[in-house]
Amino acid sequence: MTEPLLFTPIRLRELALKNRVVVAPMHQYSARNGHATDWHLMNAGRYAAGGAGLVFVESTKIERRGCGTVGDLGLWDDAFVPGLARIVDLAHGCGAAIGIQLGHSGRKSRIQRPWEGGRPLEPTPEVLAQVDDWAAWELVAPSALAPDPASPVPRALEKREIVALAEAWATAARRADQAGFDTIEIHGAHGFLIHQFLSPEANQRTDEYGGSEAGRFRFALEVAEAVRAAWPAAKPLFMRLSVEDDAGWTPEASVRLARELGQRGVDVIDCSAGGMRARGTLPLGYGYQVPYAEKLRREADVRTMAVGLIVHPDQAEQILAEERADLIAVGREMLYNPNWAMDAARKLGADGFDQMPPAAGWWLGKRAQAVPGIEPSTYRGHPLSADAA
Repeated sequence: MTEPLLFTPIRLRELALKNRVVVAPMHQYSARNGHATDWHLMNAGRYAAGGAGLVFVESTKIERRGCGTVGDLGLWDDAFVPGLARIVDLAHGCGAAIGIQLGHSGRKSRIQRPWEGGRPLEPTPEVLAQVDDWAAWELVAPSALAPDPASPVPRALEKREIVALAEAWATAARRADQAGFDTIEIHGAHGFLIHQFLSPEANQRTDEYGGSEAGRFRFALEVAEAVRAAWPAAKPLFMRLSVEDDAGWTPEASVRLARELGQRGVDVIDCSAGGMRARGTLPLGYGYQVPYAEKLRREADVRTMAVGLIVHPDQAEQILAEERADLIAVGREMLYNPNWAMDAARKLGADGFDQMPPAAGWWLGKRAQAVPGIEPSTYRGHPLSADAA
């Protein structure tokens, strides 16, 4: 049988991925003062052991002001490197490549965790017990515009600060290389700082970082250039975009930006959407963001990664077969089933167990040989359930 496209290796610069399954970066909000914890080690490790070709660690902030909440990971200091290196070593030991997303929340900083309500934080005694540098945790943005009426107004960044932020991204990239990561994704989506610069709604500047489309592109391009210069040439660079944000930023603008990013050494565009407004109107459904990956792949001449309610293996395989994307990112479905990659391979007729470390895959393969036709729990019900009824 022909190997499924989902489990066909792909090379990005000098990085060889064993399959096209990528674990999307997902905020865990579980760091301690920016440091990775055992939760992060376990979380990345379970996906790597589950057979994914590439696992992304969540958005990790390039400076203190960029933290969204009290649990964000940080990489603005060398002290953060050892904790992240543990995660890298574990993923590599499981046979997976591992990347890290680098971001800055901008005006979406200093908020509660989502499950705590997601409202702006106040310097209450409870909060100050967790945050010892409240004054340094400043809200900054391209313009002094709040994301919604309930949020505080950020301070508009000065030009010298914008230049320094691009260099902070580059410095974080150097630290990511020290930790051993195989790739970086620059977070330019979901209403965070780079997206704020791109947005005609959030960016009302009248200098060279605002106004025209070229002005609004400038910061994103400068960050990409700075990171690419700091990041080893042999290692690929991703960038996540909200290809459409329901607030004035369009797929056509994303195509134009993606072309320029590709010229500056960005290898893959991770095609997401939304995030500029608290409640968007973009329709949700299986694979609802795949058309964005297809559009940028065809019109911007870049490799793309599809993401967004890609749940089932045959769905992912069809996206690749139709050449709508080069990589498949799975997010919350990985939370549901961390062994999604192995499970997908089995359902598509491939071995699957060979995607896992032998400490797990060998035993599962032995069971499959001993009991042919056994139905795993991720399949649709026990084969005896009808008889039992």
